[in-house]
Amino acid sequence: MNHPLNLTTILLLLIPPFLWAGNAIAGRMMSTLASPFTVNFVRWSIALLILLPLGHSVLRRDSGLWPHWKRFVILGLLGTGLYNALLYLALHTSSPINVTLVGASMPIFMMAIGRLFFHTKFSGKQIAGALLSIVGVVLVLCRGDWHALLTLRLVPGDMIMIAATIIWSVYSWLLAHPTEPAAIRRNWTGFLLAQVMFGAAWSGLFAAGEWAVGQPQFNWGWTLGLALLYVSTAPAIIALGCWNAGVARVGPNIAAFFSNLIPLFTALMSAAILGEMPQLYHGAAFLLIVGGIVLSSRR
Repeated sequence: MNHPLNLTTILLLLIPPFLWAGNAIAGRMMSTLASPFTVNFVRWSIALLILLPLGHSVLRRDSGLWPHWKRFVILGLLGTGLYNALLYLALHTSSPINVTLVGASMPIFMMAIGRLFFHTKFSGKQIAGALLSIVGVVLVLCRGDWHALLTLRLVPGDMIMIAATIIWSVYSWLLAHPTEPAAIRRNWTGFLLAQVMFGAAWSGLFAAGEWAVGQPQFNWGWTLGLALLYVSTAPAIIALGCWNAGVARVGPNIAAFFSNLIPLFTALMSAAILGEMPQLYHGAAFLLIVGGIVLSSRR
């Protein structure tokens, strides 16, 4: 966790927000087609099937996983079973701008949780970097018009997203404090499989509860099928693997700043899909976000 912020680490931490931006777009597409916990269960079930032939060695009795199974139950619950399910749920009652704005507060939650529960101290540069980065995110969300922020109202989805952001912050801090053998972490597919295996079980439990007490929805079609295929592969496997590796190198406090690139990437993807050209504020926001990352990474 003492690696410098070199090119390799930057790439590891740039890939997840790019792919997670696609996950947010797909999540909005699926919000009218399928129930959120059901989507999450199907997503991780597909990811589990993909990971099994790649990382099955971690399931051997002598792999070192089983003495630490309780830790992976918790990691699976937080990173797989809950976070994305709550994200999909939030999109049912909250606007994308509100959900993304709440998610952009992650560096603040990372710092608060690190200070309270992991006794981590933060420098003035890191705090200033967090504020600078969040200003850049807000600039994207309000589309360069600060008066737009005055019209924002908290709805249930916003509160759900706050809970999801806190959950992901705890998950990232747990990643940064490993207790399992190093051999498990070196095999990134096995490390992911160990989490997804338990996470898929949690997701199935939550989906069953959704079908038992709610009004489940699953309107199968090409749109839903393609969206599920995407969220089950790129943001689930590739992004999570890169994020785990990046957090292990620099810690969750610095990695959290890269998550602020999600709204920017989302805006750029929306521009490409909808044919809307990027605006001047996109460039200004990019400079603010990158400036926050650079400032927070300096010792």
